[in-house]
Amino acid sequence: MAAPSETRPIRHPEKAHRPDQPVKRKPAWIRVKAPVSREYQATRRIVRDNNLHTVCEEAACPNIGECWEKRHATMMIMGGVCTRACAFCNVATGKPGALDPFEPTNVARAVADLGLEHVVVTSVDRDDLEDGGAEHFAQTIRAIREATPGTTIEVLTPDFLRKEGALEVVVEARPDVFNHNLETVPRLYPEVRPGARYFHSLRLLDRVKEVDPAMFTKSGLMVGLGEARDEVLQVMDDQRSAGVDFLTIGQYLQPTPKHHVIDRFVTPVEFKQYETQALGKGFLLVSATPLTRSSYHAGEDFARLRAAREARLAAS
Repeated sequence: MAAPSETRPIRHPEKAHRPDQPVKRKPAWIRVKAPVSREYQATRRIVRDNNLHTVCEEAACPNIGECWEKRHATMMIMGGVCTRACAFCNVATGKPGALDPFEPTNVARAVADLGLEHVVVTSVDRDDLEDGGAEHFAQTIRAIREATPGTTIEVLTPDFLRKEGALEVVVEARPDVFNHNLETVPRLYPEVRPGARYFHSLRLLDRVKEVDPAMFTKSGLMVGLGEARDEVLQVMDDQRSAGVDFLTIGQYLQPTPKHHVIDRFVTPVEFKQYETQALGKGFLLVSATPLTRSSYHAGEDFARLRAAREARLAAS
């Protein structure tokens, strides 16, 4: 009989042949405590009871203890298996199963059970679906609106590459924030995000504003992958040209020895410099710290985002 470890599917089959890359020891400013609180366990139980995936777990987010202690969980819809094979990502790669028709309702129930005032809904890439899962996003948004009308909704979507009309389906469901991460600088796309196209992702964000100029848009970058400062600044300019309101920048952390190696740990001082430069370029809001992630402090940041827009409109 095969040992249990031999019968489990390989989480990252596309990375199995790669040589191991040493995982660098984290500096003191990045280390976090292991999650052990009672509130963390309660959040975990609600997620399990509703048969849900979260990006907090699947992507091995370092902030899971802090966020789940506050009952803030980022819902990951359309299963736990992604059709892409990004070099930085810890989400499993493979052939996904069929969509769960009850998932939108289960997500809405979990949002109600957690008492969320703001929720982030993301997904795996589903290149196997005709619309990339756009209608499933829309159904989930509508289910949350029905269950908890006061909850504000942020979506973090795939790029919907070669999925004509998919973006419009999501925008027309009227989330409060539309987030799509560029992840890294264009030069690194072939090695870091090989299934994606930088200018397609940029155009996606631009198109959101064309469909609904009032919708907040958001995008994120990882640093420490080998990018140069000037390249990061150019991405900021590209995002502003696309009308992006909110920029997040965080440190890339290598999930396993098979993933893309960390080039370096960016210091907190450098993150503060990025924040200052981004605000100078006209973003309404910037979160740039080593532990920043797309959905980290998303509820508090949404309130700040609205206040920043109102202040800018009042000053104009």
